[in-house]
Amino acid sequence: MNGIYYYVIAFILIWTIAIVFKNQLTDHGVEVNFPILMWRTQRLRGFIDRLANRAPRFWKWYMNLGIVISTGFMILMAGALVYSLKTLMDAPTVSLVVPGVEVPGSPIFIPLLAGLIAIATVLIVHEFSHGILSRVEKININSIGLLLFAIIPGAFVEPDEEELNELSRPAKMRIYVAGSMANLTLAAIAMIIMMVISSFIVPMVFEDDGVVINRLTSDGNAINHMSEGMVIRSINNLTVNDMASFQKATNTLKPNETVNIHTDQGDYSFQLKSNPMNRSLGFMGVQVNANNVIADGFDNQFYTPLLWILMPLSELLFWIYFLNFAIGTFNLLPMKPLDGGHLLENLLSYIMPESAYKPIVTFMSFFMGIIIVVSLVVGLVGAPF
Repeated sequence: MNGIYYYVIAFILIWTIAIVFKNQLTDHGVEVNFPILMWRTQRLRGFIDRLANRAPRFWKWYMNLGIVISTGFMILMAGALVYSLKTLMDAPTVSLVVPGVEVPGSPIFIPLLAGLIAIATVLIVHEFSHGILSRVEKININSIGLLLFAIIPGAFVEPDEEELNELSRPAKMRIYVAGSMANLTLAAIAMIIMMVISSFIVPMVFEDDGVVINRLTSDGNAINHMSEGMVIRSINNLTVNDMASFQKATNTLKPNETVNIHTDQGDYSFQLKSNPMNRSLGFMGVQVNANNVIADGFDNQFYTPLLWILMPLSELLFWIYFLNFAIGTFNLLPMKPLDGGHLLENLLSYIMPESAYKPIVTFMSFFMGIIIVVSLVVGLVGAPF
């Protein structure tokens, strides 16, 4: 089933229950104001306090470092977004990613289950870190909760705004960068574990034997000729042994040319389309994984279960890394209401009065927002020329 149907079913089910049992849910801290569903609780404040009180000096030191790192990423992300205007019509750099759903114009497809788990890690570490630093800085937390905007999930920690505004600038910046720093930290941990599995454990027992098609996209022509599960061995007579050689071969493809693909189930030829994210490249419409097989000399009965465990685990770790890094750095863009906008505002307050930095932050927020919206539209509907 297409992932979009799961979201439609969930939308109908959740909002039907919310509307029918609105009075009962209100008694348990749930606010039902379509399209926003919000649940507030006080239960986790004790847990956040324990984490904050266990090592307050560490949290302050780490987030002081986080201010420097986050400022660097804020500048890099803003520069990359502005630079993307140069190739906007051919290769938009901003696209939607929805677990289990093929988004037009997006080169990325996130599996439904792995994607939802990864997004849950993004929300949990991001908001808990904001809460921990709020308590480290002696700011009361009014509530903690979950929200649903239509069908888009979210989480929040609500520090006391009056107390927050009275903090020193460094203290406020530590709170603002805490969420993204937690995402970047988790991304690094997931990447390291994934690399240990893929670079050390897997090569000891398994070897690459081409790449296997795990998904065919509707915006390419391969879907009309090939099927999932096929192992690609060569593209236009270029041998494909692993993911690196597959990427090298696909980088030679041009739009509208005929591609010849050799697989374990026969040979296939069809015309290429343009890559949605770079229209100078040809596009088959296939997404692949390395085709790992147990190397000669190893007991298949012993290592086959290991293969089934390590590969899904490695994939899950990749999506935890990818989404935490992508969302964590996106959140550092210098635009409000993102944390990067608040960081920029506090940094500018060191060198200029409020009457000067407020218009700058407002302009940056508007400018960044326009680029993002235009990039999304171009990616979804295609360039107008």
